Amino acid sequence: MSGRHPRSDIVALTPDDVARLAGLARIEMSDEELARLAPQLDVILESVARVTEVAGPDIPPTSHALPLTNVFREDVVRESMTPEQVLAAAPAAEDDRFRVPRILDEEA
Repeated sequence: MSGRHPRSDIVALTPDDVARLAGLARIEMSDEELARLAPQLDVILESVARVTEVAGPDIPPTSHALPLTNVFREDVVRESMTPEQVLAAAPAAEDDRFRVPRILDEEA
């Protein structure tokens, strides 16, 4: 990566850098696409760099802006439906199971 970014501590991506990345990802790109994508990737990289500047050691990493807590109910055993009741509304049943159309052409 040879170009210099407006911020002196960041090295700008060149079309050659993008071509190398595209080759590693097995993506074919034209010279026009490479030239157009390099500055766009620079904007993304600069944005990520800005975020890392803001996140100091006193700011804990989070996955959400607000704290989340799962709400669980007690796991209580209770009366449930019989197989006959469940299958009564099924379009097709066989051997106490729902019968569904085969979606693969393989033998079971």
